[in-house]
Amino acid sequence: MRRRRVTNTALVSAGTVLLASAAVAMAMPAGAAAAGCGVNYSVSSQWQGGFGASVTITNLGDAVTSWTLAWNYSAGQTVTQAWNTTLTQSGTAVTAKNVSYNGAIPTNGTVSFGFNGSWTGSNPAPTTFVLNGVSCTGGTEPTDPPTDPPTDPPSTGPADITVNSATKYQTVDGFGAAQSIWGSAWSTTDTQTLVGMGANQLGLSIVRTGLSPESSEWATHVNSLKTAKSYGSNVKILASPWTAPAAWKTNNSRVNGGKLKTDYYDDYANHLNSYVQYMRGQGVPIDVTSVQNEPDWHPDYDSMDWSGTELRTFVRDQGTKVQNTKLMVAEAVNLNYNFTDPTLNDSTARNNIGYIGGHLYGTEESGRLRPYSLAQQYNKPVWMTEWNLHAADGGGSNIWGNPANAAVWNETLDDIMRTVHKSMEANWNAYIWWYGKRYYSFIGDGESAFGTVAGAPLKRGYAFSQYAKYVRPGYQRVALTKSSKASPLEVTAYQGDGKITLVILNRSNSAVNNAVIQAPQNVSRAEHYLTSQNANAASQPTSVNGGQATINVGARSISTLVFTL
Repeated sequence: MRRRRVTNTALVSAGTVLLASAAVAMAMPAGAAAAGCGVNYSVSSQWQGGFGASVTITNLGDAVTSWTLAWNYSAGQTVTQAWNTTLTQSGTAVTAKNVSYNGAIPTNGTVSFGFNGSWTGSNPAPTTFVLNGVSCTGGTEPTDPPTDPPTDPPSTGPADITVNSATKYQTVDGFGAAQSIWGSAWSTTDTQTLVGMGANQLGLSIVRTGLSPESSEWATHVNSLKTAKSYGSNVKILASPWTAPAAWKTNNSRVNGGKLKTDYYDDYANHLNSYVQYMRGQGVPIDVTSVQNEPDWHPDYDSMDWSGTELRTFVRDQGTKVQNTKLMVAEAVNLNYNFTDPTLNDSTARNNIGYIGGHLYGTEESGRLRPYSLAQQYNKPVWMTEWNLHAADGGGSNIWGNPANAAVWNETLDDIMRTVHKSMEANWNAYIWWYGKRYYSFIGDGESAFGTVAGAPLKRGYAFSQYAKYVRPGYQRVALTKSSKASPLEVTAYQGDGKITLVILNRSNSAVNNAVIQAPQNVSRAEHYLTSQNANAASQPTSVNGGQATINVGARSISTLVFTL
C-alpha cells in the first residue's frame, strides 16, 4: 500500500485581502498577522480511504487570544476525528478553532493540532487558508511518495514498548458478560449496545446465559441471544446450568445443592442436549455448554453439588450425548483444580470436553491466577466465566451513575481491569464478567437508588471495551519488552486481522508521555483510545513513523493502541 507525505506552507502577511465569504470571515484580533503568520499543513500518514494530518500555526503574535483557521477540501475529503481543536466541516469547507484546554497562546506564537480523515478518489492538500479572517495562499511542496514498506522496520529511535510477534501465546476466544440468569432478557437495544462495534457500543464477544432446569423457561432469552449472534461479530454463547430438575437430585430440590442421582446421569445428558438442540432450532447455536455452575457452592438458590471424580465420570460416560456444542468443566468458585484435574487426567473424559472453566472468587488469593499447566498440556482453553465486585458503593448508593466518581473508577481500574490483564498474562483464553446489565456493570439497569440510566453505557463498560472491542476472537497474544520509562505500564499485545493491538494499563498517578511503541513491521495507521476517570474510550492523538507510534498514556487510565499493518 502506498503512503505519501504532503506539506503545504502558507504565509499570512499584513495587507492581504480579506476573504469575501461570510462563512469564514472573522474579526481579526490585534496583531494577528502583523508579524507574518505561518500555516504548515502536512499529511503525516495515508492509507486506502483514510489519512492523518497535522497542522502548525506559527507567529500568531502576543496579542492573539484565540484563533480560527479555515480551508476548503476537494470533494471526497472528510474529517472524521480531531484533537487539540474544535473542528467542523460543512460540505468542502473546514473550520478549526482553538479550545479551552489549549490554554493561552504560547509566547512563541505557535500552536498545533491534528485530525484523521477519509477520502475517495484522491487526497490533495489544500492550498488556501484563512487565519482569523485573513486570506493566505502558498505553494504545495510534495515529497516523493515512499516505496512499499520494507519487510523490516526502519530504525527510528529507541522504543519504550517493543512488540515481538515471533513469540506467541494463547489464542483469545473473547471477552463477555452474563445475561440475567433468573430475570428478564436483554432488550434488542441492550444487546446491540453490549455486543456492537459502533460508537458507544462495547464489543462483547461472549454472552453467558443460564440453562434452566425447566424447558418452559428456555424461550426467555431466545430473541436476545439471536440478536447477539446476528448483530455482534463472532459472538460465542456459553450456556451454564445451575441445577438439574429437582426430582433427579438427592435433596429433591432445585436449591441448597444436592447431588445428581447417578441413575439420572443419562437423563441429565439428554436434558443438556435437548436445550442445545432447541436453541439451535431457534437459530441460536450454543458454542459452549457447561456441565455445572459452581459445583463447589451450595447456596439457597439454584445449585447442585459435584465432586471432581463425579464430573469426570459424567463427561466420560455421557458427554458424547450432548451434540452440536462443546462441553466445559467445571466453573468452580476459584478455579479449584480438584474439579478439573480428574477430567483432564482421563483420556476418554478429556476428549469429551472442549473447555476448562472457573470463577475468579478467591482464585488470586489461592495462587491460581496463573497459567494452568495441565490444561495447556492437553490444549484445553481456559475461560474465566464469572466474577462480580462492587464494593465501591459501600453497600449501595447512587455513585454508579456518576461517570467521574473516583471510588468507582479506582475499583474498576485497580481490581477489575487489573485481573483482566493478569488473566491474559496467565494464558487464559476468555474473561466473562457477571451481569452485563446492572447498576455496577457495563450498562445501567435504571434502578433509581443507584443513579444509572437503563441501557446506557457505564464507566465500567467503557473500560472493559478497551479489551473487548479491539482484541477480537482469534487474535493471538504475542510477546513484548518494555523500557524503564514504560515500567509503570501493564501491557499485553495481540495480533490478528492484519492488526497489532496493545492494551495498556497505567495505574500510576503519573502520565507516561511520548511513549514510543515499536511494531514488528511498518504500519499504515495507528489509533489510540483511552478510558479514564474523565474520558470514555476517547480517541487520542497518535503520530506514526514507519513501524513506530508515539502516544501519551494518561495517569490512572486504560488505553488501547491499534496498529493496522
